[in-house]
Amino acid sequence: MTAAAPYADLTPDRVLDAVAACGLWPDGRLLALNSYENRVWQVGLEDAAPVVAKFYRPGRWSDAAILEEHAFARELADAELPVVAPLAFGGRTLLHHGGYRYALAPRHGGRAPALESAEQLEWLGRLIARMHAVGARGAFAHRGAVERATLVERPARAVLASPLLPAHLRERYRAAAARLDAAIAAREAAAGPVRALRLHGDCHPGNVLWTDAGPHFVDLDDARMGPAVQDLWMLAHDEAAMRHLLDGYASMRDFDHGELALVPALRAMRQVHHAGWIAERWADPAFPAAFPFAAEAPWWEQHVADLAELADALG
Repeated sequence: MTAAAPYADLTPDRVLDAVAACGLWPDGRLLALNSYENRVWQVGLEDAAPVVAKFYRPGRWSDAAILEEHAFARELADAELPVVAPLAFGGRTLLHHGGYRYALAPRHGGRAPALESAEQLEWLGRLIARMHAVGARGAFAHRGAVERATLVERPARAVLASPLLPAHLRERYRAAAARLDAAIAAREAAAGPVRALRLHGDCHPGNVLWTDAGPHFVDLDDARMGPAVQDLWMLAHDEAAMRHLLDGYASMRDFDHGELALVPALRAMRQVHHAGWIAERWADPAFPAAFPFAAEAPWWEQHVADLAELADALG
């Protein structure tokens, strides 16, 4: 294991050994699940349902931050919310094996939500409101917040330090990112103070799985403090969809409609962060394979143009 290749030693045998170390009996079946930041496997068991093994990226979160994620998931599950919480072994949910930190969770499959359905959007709105009612009971001490320092300033530094960004675009990127950062700050100031609460943090359609019994939420790896609208906007592809989400939300919890003014800023922050995330993780072999376009100058030219356009729109 190295910083450049953090999962180089995470062989299938090591994954199976880690699951066996918890007293479970793997049957040898492994299925790699879609995850770039961490490594996630579905592991078949003898005479039991499969489990999902999540191996945390070294250095990203502290142990205390991961335990806050686990405690929040358990708090949500205990409130009868459809959230997949990690399993405990000997009272511990954060496990260690072979130099890796990992957690095991029950396998819960499902299909993508139908986000064109008013009924499903209202259902999701009700569940997210209930999640936020639980999230508002306390605060994270170790997981940070939805803020410019984390989602704009750090990823912009990563891009500027990366050889992926063509030299002829470096100053244009620097200027566009700085202008967008200022525009986001101005939008936040205009929106005024908003209440921060514990969020799912990355509530996009891929983290919602639907079954005949309804939806459930997975992957709280980006759980952090922030405004309620952060858990809504990625599920709303247009204004009508947002209205349906909020109709459901408002039936369970009050919503500050002033937070809607933050959606363009949150969208812009996510775009900056995505490019910075790719740049920061490029040494991980999974990233060039998954995002080959980031090695091409035209993609960065478009990205710089997009940042300038976002800054204009926010201004």
